[in-house]
Amino acid sequence: MFRQGLLYSVLYGNSQSVASMRIQRKPDWLKLRLSGTAHFASTKKLIAGYGLNTVCRSAQCPNLHECWSSGTATFLLLGDTCTRSCRFCAVTSAGFPPAPDPGEPQKIAEAVRKMKLSHVVLTSVTRDDLADGGSGAWAATIGAVRVENPEVTIECLIPDFEGRYSALRKVMSTRPELLNHNIETVPALYSLVRPQADYARSLEVLRMAKHEYGLGTKSGLMVGMGETERQVQEVLDDLSAVGCDHVTIGQYLQPSLQHFPVQSYVTPGAFDDYRRYALASGFARVQSGPYVRSSYYAAENV
Repeated sequence: MFRQGLLYSVLYGNSQSVASMRIQRKPDWLKLRLSGTAHFASTKKLIAGYGLNTVCRSAQCPNLHECWSSGTATFLLLGDTCTRSCRFCAVTSAGFPPAPDPGEPQKIAEAVRKMKLSHVVLTSVTRDDLADGGSGAWAATIGAVRVENPEVTIECLIPDFEGRYSALRKVMSTRPELLNHNIETVPALYSLVRPQADYARSLEVLRMAKHEYGLGTKSGLMVGMGETERQVQEVLDDLSAVGCDHVTIGQYLQPSLQHFPVQSYVTPGAFDDYRRYALASGFARVQSGPYVRSSYYAAENV
């Protein structure tokens, strides 16, 4: 369990505590070996050429090098500035988000074509500042990708749109092959790490996608933030109860000293236990491991 007094001092303004904190040394199973490929350079150049954002870079994904080296990336819609301030996330929430780029849907569609993707993952920052939460840009991007790439399958990792049904319907009615919305952590930690979100609301997003639109559904959570094994199992039970098809479970990694501190590094054996529990709970697909993320090997798990 986490030391709550220390976390509150770190998160709520004790600068001396923050200055003295150090990111924990990673165990051997979290050490990555990087190798360069031509695909990495070409993917980087293509994304930069279109002026696009990717969650790979904005969220400091540990799998960026591997994914870009294989010619894949997760496109980040609606800029790179989020209107929420989740304490685990590396995406910036400082400053004012830019106005949506009306040309972004077509740019993403063309990038998908040039990368010759068979499966594309789209996500976005949360834009609570927009009247529709950005759902119009989502629908436009999905439409453009389909026109330019009629054979591609689409996975959408969406925000909760503050629970607004009109925004959720706008995206879900485009019928992506997979609708992803991350639960992120256990309910007991929401007030500490995800204060502007709501656990029940996130479950409702997944229920709506599955039972009202018949979409394939997916969610993910991070471990190592102070949750107990039983709390993780309860989240898996809740996700299964709303019909979630696919779950990802990965190790939380602290992006900086200003972010929520890692409480534990979960062992590979514990990830195997979570995988077995999730499969026994009825999930069709389960990815559970230290470096698993929402879109990791997404094409292989549609």
